[in-house]
Amino acid sequence: MRRKLHSLGLLLACACASLATYAATPVVAAAPSQAAPTEAQRMQWFADAKFGIFIHYGIYAVDGIDESWSFFDGYVSYDHYMQQLKGFTAADYHPQAWADLIRESGARYAVLTAKHHDGVALWNTAQGLNVVKDTPAKRDLVGPFVQALRKDGVKVGLYFSLIDWSYPDYPGFTKTESRYDAKADPARWNRFVKYYQGQLKDLSQRYNPDLYWFDGDWEHSAEEWQAKRVREMLLARNPMAIVNSRLAGYGDYATPEQGVPVTPPPQKYWELCMTMNNSWGWQPNDTHFKSANQLIRILTDTIGMGGNLLLDIGPRADGTIPQQEVDTLKEIGRWTHKHAEAIYGSQAGIPKDYYAGSSTLSKDGTTLYLFLDGRPNGPVLVKGLVNRVLHTRVVGNGTTLDTQVVGKPYWSQVPGLLYITVPPAVLDPEVTVLALTLDGPVKLFHDEVKPIESN
Repeated sequence: MRRKLHSLGLLLACACASLATYAATPVVAAAPSQAAPTEAQRMQWFADAKFGIFIHYGIYAVDGIDESWSFFDGYVSYDHYMQQLKGFTAADYHPQAWADLIRESGARYAVLTAKHHDGVALWNTAQGLNVVKDTPAKRDLVGPFVQALRKDGVKVGLYFSLIDWSYPDYPGFTKTESRYDAKADPARWNRFVKYYQGQLKDLSQRYNPDLYWFDGDWEHSAEEWQAKRVREMLLARNPMAIVNSRLAGYGDYATPEQGVPVTPPPQKYWELCMTMNNSWGWQPNDTHFKSANQLIRILTDTIGMGGNLLLDIGPRADGTIPQQEVDTLKEIGRWTHKHAEAIYGSQAGIPKDYYAGSSTLSKDGTTLYLFLDGRPNGPVLVKGLVNRVLHTRVVGNGTTLDTQVVGKPYWSQVPGLLYITVPPAVLDPEVTVLALTLDGPVKLFHDEVKPIESN
C-alpha cells in the first residue's frame, strides 16, 4: 500500500530497513557487457530441461481457498480473503528441502509465485503488500529458495502477476467492481505502471532469475503494460533471461494451461503448466489427485511433441508440502532418473501414425525412444521407418530386445512393419522406454502406397 511519509525520521527508518533487507539477500552481479546472445543460445537450457516444478505459495493457503480468484469472483469478500494475512506463518518453511525434492523429482527448473494477483509479495517490496511486513512470517521467502535451487543446480523461475487487485492505483478490483477507467485517468494508470515496474526491477536486481513467468496480461494491452520496455529492462539486466508468453506478446514461449494439447502449439518453444489435482494452491478439500502414472504419461506425451511440463505443487501456509505430493514427486523422480537419456536434451518424436504412443528422438536424431503405456498385448509395432535398426534395448535396464521386420517385399520401397518383442520381466511399473539405435538420422516413409503394377 502507498503511504505518505510524514517525517524525515520515518523516511530514514524506511531507508535503513530497505538497506538491511538488501544486505540480507545476496544480489547476483550483472553479466559483463558482451554481444547479445541469439534466441537459440538463450533458449537452449529451457529446450533441454523438459520438466519443471511450479509452486503456488501464498496467503490463500491459510484457508485453503482459490488464490486471488476467490475474492475476485465473489466467493468470499476481499476483507475475508485478506484476513488470511494474519495466519500466514511459514513456520515450517525449509527452502533447501523444497529444492532437494525438486531436484529428486528430476525437474531441471522451478517457478515460485513471487506475487500473485492478490498483490501479496513473498519478498520485502518497497510498496504494496508483502509477507515480510504484513504477515507473521516476517521474512523473505524468495531469496532463500533461489539460493537453494542454485546450490542444487536447478534453474530459477519467478512468477509475477502484472495485475494487482489490491493496489489502490490498479483499475481492476473484482468481477463486478473497478476503481477507475485507465484510459480516462492515464496519470493514475501511469502511477501503477511505475509501481509494478519498480517491483520487477527490484525482483531482477535481488534474485536475477533465469526465467520470468508473467501472468495477468489479459486485462490491458501491450502498450498499456509497456511490455516491450519491460522485456528490454529485464534482458538488459540478464541477457540470458527467458520470458514466458504472458507478457502481452513479448515472451519467448507459449504456455498452454491444464489441458494436454492434441497437436503441438505452433510456437517453437512451449510449456504445459498443470496442477497435480484441480487446484494451484493448497486446498485440503481437493482430493482429485492425478497418479504418478498419469503424470508420467502426461510428461511423455508433452515431451513427445517437443514441449516442457511445468507441474504444480501447493504448500500449506506453514511451508510444508503435502505428503501425497511429495510421494508423487519422488516416484516421478525414480522414473526420470532411470530414463534420463530419453527425456533431457531430446527432441519431438515421430508422429503417432508411425507409432501408437509417445516418442522422442536424441538430439542428433539417430536414437528413437518409444514410451510404452501399460503392458503391451503382443510385440510393439513401428510403421514406416525407413532406417535400419542396429540395436534395440530397454532404457535403464540394458536388456537387448529381439526385432522382426515383416511385410516388406524386396521390390518395394515401402518399409515393412517393425515388431519388437518386450518380455514382461523388463517392464517398468509406470512407463517402459525402448531405445532404437538407427543407422542414421530418422527417416520416415511418406509416399503413397501404389498398386503392384506401378512399383
